[in-house]
Amino acid sequence: MKRVKSREVVMELIFQMSINKAAVDETLENFKENTEYDLDSLDMEYIVSTLKGVHDNQENIDKTIEEFLVGWKISRISKINLAILRLGTYELLYSDIPPKVVINEAVNLSKKYSEESSTSFVNGVLDKISKK
Repeated sequence: MKRVKSREVVMELIFQMSINKAAVDETLENFKENTEYDLDSLDMEYIVSTLKGVHDNQENIDKTIEEFLVGWKISRISKINLAILRLGTYELLYSDIPPKVVINEAVNLSKKYSEESSTSFVNGVLDKISKK
């Protein structure tokens, strides 16, 4: 459960960074100072390494996402769906988390934070990436 909540936090921070264009360190500091979460209940090592990983590899992550979009441009994807896709793509490309887990967690995030139609979109894009 700790990883599920931590993954949700990372997605929120990726989303936040896409809006306010803050640096990773600044985003993390703001989060630690202003969060309502109990930091001991989160996997901070995962949060920090994943957020930095998504940021450092964003160009390749976005290219990969764009490669598997059908009839879409990355600029047309809602910021919340893009945050979910960036996190999922990062985990597929740069972690040892099983693809089924990555996709399932991304779909759950889209169910919680996005519109109903986004679930199949997120699932489809990440599934194609996982088979690459």
